[in-house]
Amino acid sequence: MTFSVKLSNQATKFLNKQDAHICERIKIALQKLKDPFQVVEHFEGNDYYKFRTGDFRALVDIDMETRIVWVRVLDNRGRIYKR
Repeated sequence: MTFSVKLSNQATKFLNKQDAHICERIKIALQKLKDPFQVVEHFEGNDYYKFRTGDFRALVDIDMETRIVWVRVLDNRGRIYKR
């Protein structure tokens, strides 16, 4: 079951602020979301799922009808849960 991965404006801005090697590492990790239910966990108390990669976290929304994984929020591990 293959999904498309789309980034929100916030996630894109976060990636653009990172060093090139970190940005590339995160982009490679986000490709794992093409099969999302192998790598995501339900984010307790919300309708989002969380995806972990190193010191970074992404909150994602999965649209089963259009088969799109929306990366809504992307940030450092310590700051993402304070939103």
